[in-house]
Amino acid sequence: MSPLLFFGAAVAGGVGAVLRYLVDLGVAKLAGRRFPWGILLVNLTGSFALGLVTAALPDQAFLLGAGLLGGYTTFSTAMLDTVALWRDGARWASVFDAVGMLALALLAAGLGLTLGSMI
Repeated sequence: MSPLLFFGAAVAGGVGAVLRYLVDLGVAKLAGRRFPWGILLVNLTGSFALGLVTAALPDQAFLLGAGLLGGYTTFSTAMLDTVALWRDGARWASVFDAVGMLALALLAAGLGLTLGSMI
């Protein structure tokens, strides 16, 4: 891997993290913070985009996938949200956040791969 590609992926990861923050903030303003809808949206759109990039742009998979989308998606925050929901007594929301997000993210990635292979 060239130093330029490594630097590009690092910058793209920073851009992805900023995009994640903006999406989460925007969704929280619309839907409130009772359930982490913003992080759910981020992880679903990021999973879809990663599937799409992997199939349609394999030469860009490191820069866009590991860099931009790696910074954009955040399953670690999702799991912290899951624990917080459980601790706050929102058991069904906690289970949906953990299991539902995983299942929906896998579905989104599969859809992205399917669409990307058609391009």
